[in-house]
Amino acid sequence: MKSEQFIMIGLVVAILIGIVAVFVASGNPDGLESTALVVQDQKALLGDTPDDAEIHEEEEGRFAYESPFPDYTMGEDGGKMGELAVIVLGTIIALILAFAIGKVAMAKKS
Repeated sequence: MKSEQFIMIGLVVAILIGIVAVFVASGNPDGLESTALVVQDQKALLGDTPDDAEIHEEEEGRFAYESPFPDYTMGEDGGKMGELAVIVLGTIIALILAFAIGKVAMAKKS
């Protein structure tokens, strides 16, 4: 199999996984968000996340930024189509960045 075919198949598989994830992903935070809520006593370790739970971040003197697509959405108006667009866009951007980094690394070896 040629490397171009391998990359295209990988891209298609990654996009399909992203599309399926939009419809099967949990609405409750997990991972780092859940841990932050537990540490801040806003939820029980094994319990559901309360609707009014909110992560409190200390920004003074620390790096902070505004995400272009918070929570992988295009805002309230985007709906599921907005989530799909963000996932596909993010997958393509990640592939382009990985490809560019690989090219730079290969150029430095030569």
